[in-house]
Amino acid sequence: MTVAHTTTLVIGATGTTGSRTAAQLTAAGHAVKAAGRKGTAVAGAEPVRFDWYDPGTHDTALDGVDRLYVIPPVGDPDPAAVVLPFLRRARARGVRRAVLLSASSIPEGGPATGRVHAALPGIFDEWAVLRPSWFMQNFTGDHLHAHGIRTDGAFETAAGSGRIGFVDADDIAAVAVRALTDARSPDTDLVLTGPQALSHDDVAAVIAEVTGRSVIHRPRPYEEVRDRLARLMPSAFATMLADMDRAVSEGAEDRVTDTVERLTGRPARAFREVVARESGGC
Repeated sequence: MTVAHTTTLVIGATGTTGSRTAAQLTAAGHAVKAAGRKGTAVAGAEPVRFDWYDPGTHDTALDGVDRLYVIPPVGDPDPAAVVLPFLRRARARGVRRAVLLSASSIPEGGPATGRVHAALPGIFDEWAVLRPSWFMQNFTGDHLHAHGIRTDGAFETAAGSGRIGFVDADDIAAVAVRALTDARSPDTDLVLTGPQALSHDDVAAVIAEVTGRSVIHRPRPYEEVRDRLARLMPSAFATMLADMDRAVSEGAEDRVTDTVERLTGRPARAFREVVARESGGC
């Protein structure tokens, strides 16, 4: 059973999971305010300008809202500094439920969103933390891997032969919708994966088979990946991403969960299915 007459503020509503969550909420008849720095309309939702680093945009975004889908600022190695004051402000204004997007690689109390995760239950009585594995859309969307595949037929990682339970962003959004709208909130963290753990070599082989194109994974040393990323983003965030690759190489993400099926009532989508659906982006 879902809760009626609610309005959700979706932060990052033009992003990979935010856009899908907003679309699925509105399709199900829920009111949505789509928050972004440009206030762009998304999937029939009410657009509202929101900037994590401009508190002057926060109150308007929160008007009439009783639940939040929270995507912390991307690339900020310490998002808690801006996210936690906003969440406390939201709670004081009557927001009852918050669903935070974190990552399977970041535990409660860990770096970056781990600090927000640790504080969330103390702010809201109704909450959930989504901890998805790596997105399948990293190979079909705007990620560096997808760009590499499109331009060079190759992508690079420091993950070696380590395996990951890649997850479809549509499945993440489906879980987010349930966490936001079910009569009873999860009040826990939820690790989300697809149905199978794949190495990056496996990923390249699936994309090649589905699209008929030559695609390869190029393993690279940790330091090379870290330094390449540091030319594109703050060094602390680049180091964190490279550290995640190294952890994958050591087996940290070699797992699958049944969370998507438990929350949505259907199995998580396989990588091959997603590539076939989105192969125009490869």
